[in-house]
Amino acid sequence: MEIKLRDEYIKLGQALKAAGLVESGVEAKDVIIEGLVKVNGEVEYQRGKKLHDGDIVTFDGEEIQIKA
Repeated sequence: MEIKLRDEYIKLGQALKAAGLVESGVEAKDVIIEGLVKVNGEVEYQRGKKLHDGDIVTFDGEEIQIKA
């Protein structure tokens, strides 16, 4: 799955919502805090982590590629 950037970056919580992997910002925060989300292979605990072109997010068996 791909997310096209409209700006320079997208925040991790927003990317999960945009991809339809979570229902809300609250759910995004919960799964991130629980350590269930990886960015470029590393567990990420910051909902506000800025994602740029080329970053890869994995969650719940799904992969999101961030594209400019």
